[in-house]
Amino acid sequence: MTAHDSATVPSREAIPTRAGTIAALVAVASFSLSFPATVWTTRGMGPWTATGARGLLAGILAAVLLAALRVRRPERKDLPGLLIVAGGCVIGFPLLTTLALQTSTTAHSAVVVGLLPIATASASGLLTRRRLPATFWLAACAGAAAVVVFTLSQHHGSVSVADLYLLAALVVCALGYAEGGRLAGHLPGWHVIAWAVVLASPVSIAITLIAVPREPLHPSASSLLGLAYIAGISQLGGFVVWYRGMGIIGVAKASQLQLAQPLLTLVWSVLLMNERLPVTAPITAVVVLLCIVATQRART
Repeated sequence: MTAHDSATVPSREAIPTRAGTIAALVAVASFSLSFPATVWTTRGMGPWTATGARGLLAGILAAVLLAALRVRRPERKDLPGLLIVAGGCVIGFPLLTTLALQTSTTAHSAVVVGLLPIATASASGLLTRRRLPATFWLAACAGAAAVVVFTLSQHHGSVSVADLYLLAALVVCALGYAEGGRLAGHLPGWHVIAWAVVLASPVSIAITLIAVPREPLHPSASSLLGLAYIAGISQLGGFVVWYRGMGIIGVAKASQLQLAQPLLTLVWSVLLMNERLPVTAPITAVVVLLCIVATQRART
């Protein structure tokens, strides 16, 4: 982890630390709209088409930016990490969550994905081999238990296929977040995600070419707007400020700010999607919030 994770920060670092926190919060706000935008997108195209087109458009935009600014190619030692980011954040998480949203509401999905901060902190601990205190794991397990109870209660004691997609998405995204945050410690944050989407472009192109002839395609204004958002913001722009924030304040501290994301998505699901929240959804979200706040205090 970085020195920015310590409890005391020298006054000369107060300004960049604050800038890192603001950057991470802006990213969280932008990510909170990803699920509604994904639902809009899939109203005009299939889930595989949406995932491929999302990555392809982001890859084209990133390639143009990298070429225009004459950014040097990443060093060989950074390629494995960039491939992890590409696999987890550019291909794995978008595809798995898009498939889950075919049968799950945005509200339900947001609560399950509320475990992402815990998963990210855990992945970061494993990658950096940093030992975490027992209180961290107690709070993490309590939050996980709350999500499991919520999930089972929504499906009469069983786990749906959508839930399995979401849990798999948590794992791959947490690894991508943690590895991307590590890379952003010595690379500009936008370089990390830009090279990741470029490296993932061959896969995005293949998915698009295979999916378009096989899935229904009825693009509308709202589906194209949703695609533009998840490609330009969720897949690229949001990550620029997200990895910048992680690079400044550290993976552990930044990941805890993502606690606000499921709560914001719950609000969007009601305001934009006209969904009806189950009573247990906001209750579970608050429980998870309290548990992860406890993990943050334990880390400090």
